[in-house]
Amino acid sequence: KKTKQTLGWPLKPDFLVPAAALAHFREALPRGAAAETAWQERLDGYAKAFPGLAQELLGRLRGELPADWDADIPVFPADGKGIATRVASGKVMNALAPKLAALFGGSADLDSSTHTNLKGLGDFNPSPAVGQDTQGSDSAGWSRAGRNLHFGVREHAMGAVANGLAVHGGFLPYGSTFLIFSDYQRPAIRLAALMGLHVVHVFTHDSIALGEDGPTHQPVEQLASLRAIPNLTLIRPADANEMAVAWKVAVTSKRHPVLLALTRQDLPTLDRVRYASAEGLRRGAYVLSDAKDGKPQLILIASGSEVNLILAAADRLQGEGIPVRCVSMPSWELFENQPQSYRDSVLPPDISARLAVELG
Repeated sequence: KKTKQTLGWPLKPDFLVPAAALAHFREALPRGAAAETAWQERLDGYAKAFPGLAQELLGRLRGELPADWDADIPVFPADGKGIATRVASGKVMNALAPKLAALFGGSADLDSSTHTNLKGLGDFNPSPAVGQDTQGSDSAGWSRAGRNLHFGVREHAMGAVANGLAVHGGFLPYGSTFLIFSDYQRPAIRLAALMGLHVVHVFTHDSIALGEDGPTHQPVEQLASLRAIPNLTLIRPADANEMAVAWKVAVTSKRHPVLLALTRQDLPTLDRVRYASAEGLRRGAYVLSDAKDGKPQLILIASGSEVNLILAAADRLQGEGIPVRCVSMPSWELFENQPQSYRDSVLPPDISARLAVELG
């Protein structure tokens, strides 16, 4: 009130839009209508000239998935040595890309480390002029049709660009870097969650077990910090087959961002004849192995690279006569969205002896 009085502004109404300002803003209405009409005419002309491509464009703008989009996702055989989940993710992405034309993105100058390059699908950039240096293209050259976007070391900008692509529609955008660098990207990730945007973030080197890079690259608090963001799903798969299912979840989770936390180190590919199906990942947590009578005295819970650790511990404890249940919990958020009856079946309330293991 005092500010209005000092500026000589009318006290009523509470929010005044002067007539001259209102008239100026409303001049945008006919301009917008004309622009929309012109756009629709161009789209109609495009549809007549290229009906198949126009149908694909409109389907992508509606967020529709093509038939059999996931038909080529690999199933990984049991392997004691296994592969890193970042490598498995790259294999899954390159199986998806030919059928899922909307998949588009890149990394913050870390393609070779995050395994997010869509092989042979080109790098996005205006076509170079004759004689122009094309150094840097690692996937079939530069063009506007390229599916790989080189963000450079710009994590925040990468997240913002991915958000913009999601708002526009027609794309399933992804960005990638090491998990530790998610801190630089956090404001864009938080906005994606607030806005309910379909964005996928591929974060590799997800724990202190990342090799020679040292403390500056070791994520300790990042998983807990990202899980604290509402309307966001974080998935930390335990092996290559959980990784494959995680990508299926990421592609179909359309009203919030999905973050994949992946290992640098190799993880054993679990024998799914002995252990439960990796499809259990869809529910956030599932019983991977159980006591022989289904009545454990202890429940071991882990995500990602520590799942194999609790399985080894369970074998040892069961050998000592202690019945143990092992639960793989790749996603807190997916698990929290399950019915209480399912959550109680995985973590029975009457079994209080529980140990959770996660390598920060």
